[in-house]
Amino acid sequence: MIIFKDAISSSKDELLSDSYDFKEVDGVVYEADCSMIEIGAVDVDIGANASAEEADEGVDDSAQKVNNIVHSFRLAPTSFDKASYGSYLKGYMKKVLAYLKAKNAPDSEIDAFKKGAAVFSKKVLGSFKDWEFYTGESMDVDGMVVLLNYREDGVTPYVVIWKHGVEEMKV
Repeated sequence: MIIFKDAISSSKDELLSDSYDFKEVDGVVYEADCSMIEIGAVDVDIGANASAEEADEGVDDSAQKVNNIVHSFRLAPTSFDKASYGSYLKGYMKKVLAYLKAKNAPDSEIDAFKKGAAVFSKKVLGSFKDWEFYTGESMDVDGMVVLLNYREDGVTPYVVIWKHGVEEMKV
């Protein structure tokens, strides 16, 4: 299994793994389909009858629907307005570019990142109101902001991470 870790943040938060159905888009991001799962609500039957004298102990054991990727990687919701996200994105892209140069990435990869990131950034900013934003578990402000949107059916969620902003870790 491959786990994609945030290459920019100091905490190296885990953001995605290849155990989810993901694909590379435009050579610059990875998209992974999510699903809503139910957590909690463990029903244990020990085969005994409840005593008439016993009162309900008031344990709240209700089920909760969560996004499987957001839950699995402990992503934390955050919010931006369009201007602040644009400002964040500009700074983040500079950090990714510095990261690529520091690891001696080929010029072709750096050029592909610059072109692809500009195009994808415009796409996100153009449909800004459709996106949700998540930080890694450590909530490091320098790290990657994971994007979440819904497919054309309006029901299927998917996350987007920047391909050049992650390190792959085999486990």
